[in-house]
Formats: sequence, structure tokens, C-alpha cells
Amino acid sequence: MSKTPETRKRYNILAMIFVTVVINYLDRTNISVAAFALRKDLEIDTIQMGYVFSAFGWFYAALQIPGGIVADKIKSRILYAFILTFWSIATLLQGLVNSFALLLGLRASIGVFEAPSYPINNLVVSRWFPEKERASAIAIYTSGQFLGLAFLMPVLTLIQDALGWRGLFVVSGIIGIIWAVIWYMFYRDPKNHKSVSKSELEYIEEGGGLIEAKPKEKTKTKVEFSASGLQQALKYFGQAFIYRKLWAIYLGQFCLGATTMFFLTWFPTYLVEFRGLDFIKSGYLASLPFLAAFVGVLLSGFTSDFLIKKGVSNEIARKAPIIIGMLLSTSIIGANYTDDTFFIILFLAIAFFGTGLASIAWVFVSLIAPKENLGLVGGAFNFIGGLSGIVIPIVIGYLVKDGDFSPALIFIAAIAFLGFFSYTFLVGKVERIVPKK
Repeated sequence: MSKTPETRKRYNILAMIFVTVVINYLDRTNISVAAFALRKDLEIDTIQMGYVFSAFGWFYAALQIPGGIVADKIKSRILYAFILTFWSIATLLQGLVNSFALLLGLRASIGVFEAPSYPINNLVVSRWFPEKERASAIAIYTSGQFLGLAFLMPVLTLIQDALGWRGLFVVSGIIGIIWAVIWYMFYRDPKNHKSVSKSELEYIEEGGGLIEAKPKEKTKTKVEFSASGLQQALKYFGQAFIYRKLWAIYLGQFCLGATTMFFLTWFPTYLVEFRGLDFIKSGYLASLPFLAAFVGVLLSGFTSDFLIKKGVSNEIARKAPIIIGMLLSTSIIGANYTDDTFFIILFLAIAFFGTGLASIAWVFVSLIAPKENLGLVGGAFNFIGGLSGIVIPIVIGYLVKDGDFSPALIFIAAIAFLGFFSYTFLVGKVERIVPKK
């Protein structure tokens, strides 16, 4: 292993991914803050609102595999700036809608443009970080969805209180457009980064960082429409679906997404309509579970990498935080058995803390997926996880149509337990899959 690197530019890159994730989740979740007022103005019931929450997930999930392939082929600098700009424009336009159909379409379009985002995140970290630092790096950028929203929830409620739900969407969109310009100006892959030192590049590469994994821009592939060509294509796509290990982490990601989707969509409505809290107060209380999730994801990532450095096996260092986290997520059901606001928030915070612990699951894509299919497997992983964004909001919309959220919390707890089962019994040994020739 090379000596201590002269530069640490990889941490600058990680900070940029962190901010991008914050903006990503800002534009996914501002609809949850706006929902209470928006439903009244557009005369939308809970079932319709469930479809609005779900619309993002339709195309987000469906385009995960194509998004992963695109992420493999197009420079992250260009692709991220492009999709960031267009999902931010769609966010801004939500502030101008006057119908259920238009709102549904714009939410779906945000899902289209955000689809390649997490495959890009995983590729960037795989290029910029050695394996022993990768769980920490994933934990840091993943924590952006929790820390950002923890601080933004009160801010978003205040913006809506001052500018209305339409102003909330406009402000969110403008922020994303500005950041897209900044990303394009400053992001570079390791080999193209002018100020990264040779020693840092060696440190990353010798530690398993895939600094050479970049799009082959000048390579032209001749497509042959023949039986052999079809067989090759099926073999390529099959790498993402023929291994039990991969299906186990896909299922786990769906289950993890169930708890996350409750907090990203119906949670503010739960506090305001079902628990009767003041709208502004709900913004501050809603931030507490997000803070708990932030603590969980950082604790998970750094503890996991610490154990790896101490020689602990991947089966314990990588799996344990996820297994414990999924089990803790089932505690969301405890909120059904109290009317005390303190204990309601406590149970929800414990559940989301568990979700945070389990959120380093992306590290399994880096460790298990075949090297030549990282983007494809990352897309499949996020595709299955993204299905929760379609299913969960709609199911909750139907479960709460009579105003009772108790069945919804039971449903979320059951899905979390399924995730615990998948990582505990189905993943097996944590090692990279080497496809048979």
C-alpha cells in the first residue's frame, strides 16, 4: 500500500455528492410538506394523494436499470448536471399546477430524471474511494437524505407558511438549478482531476478503487441483430438477476424503502391530520426522526469500516448494522399504542434510526456485483428498492382512507421484518461474484 496521500480530493468529491443527495431528497419530499395545503386547494382525497406520492416511483423504479447503464456510459460530470437541471425544472413547475393530472405528470417526470442519480453516486464513490473507506463514504452521502431533511423540514414548513405551497416548489427548483451549474463546473473523475496527487490516485487504486472505470467514449460497438447477439444481450442483463445474493439485497432494499417512503410521503400528514399537531410544530417534530436516521447511518458506516480495518469479516462488519437496523425499524408499530406525543415521536425516531443503520446497503453492490456490471447491478438494486416508492404510498393511501393510520404502521413494520429475514438468511457470504465464462 502506498504512503499517506499528499491530497485528499476524494473528500471534496464526497461533499459534492452529499449536497446533491440533499437536493435530490428535497425535491422528492417537499410534496409531503405541501400535501396538507395542496390537497385542500386542488380538492384531492387520500387515495388520489397516494397516487401523487407514488407517481415519482413509477418511472424512477422503471428506469433504474436503463439509468444504471447510462451511468456506465456517460461521464458523471455531464449526466448529473443534465438530470439535476431537468428534475429541478419539473420541481419548479409543480408550483404552477391547477389539476391532479398535471401534478401527477410532473411528479412522474421528476422520477424520470432522478432515476440515474444513485447509480451515479455509487459509481463516483467506487472510483474515488478504496474499499476500506467505501462504507463510510456511502454512509456520509446517504446521510444527506436524513441530515438535510432534518434541518430542512422546519425550514420547508416556514417557507410554505410564508410563500404558500406553490412558493415552496419554486424555491426548491431554483436551488437545484444553481447546484447543477456548480456540479458541472467542479466535478471530475479521478484521472481527469487536475489537482489530485499521484499518491492519492495510487492510494485509491491499490485499495480497490476503480479509477479506470470510466465511459469508453470513442469505442463503437457494432450491434448485430442475430441469435448470438440476442444471447449476448441476455447474458449481460442476466448477470443482474441470476444470483441469489443479488436477489437477497434487492429484496432487502425494497423493505428498507418501505419505512423510508412512509417518512418521505405520509409522515407530515400523519402528524397533522391523525395526531392533530399544529403545522409549524409538526415541522420541528418531524425533524427528530430524520436526525435519528442521520445518526444511524453515520454510526453504521463508520463502525462497519472500523471493524473491517480491525480484521472483522464482511459477514459481521457489513451485515450486522443492516440486520440490527431492519429489526429496529419494526418498532414503528409502537406508535399505535400511545397517544403521548413524546412516545409517538420516540417510536418513530427509533424506527428511522434503524432505517439509517441499514442504509449502507449500497456497499453490497460495490462488494458483490461483478466488476464489469456495477452500473447495471446498481440500477437493478435501486429498481427493486424503487418499487417501494410505487407500492407503499398507494397502499397507505387506501389503508388510511378512513382517517386511521394504525393499519399503515402495522404494514410498514411487517415489511421491515421481511428485510431483516432477507439479510439474515438469504445474502450468504459477502464476496464479489465472478461470472463464469
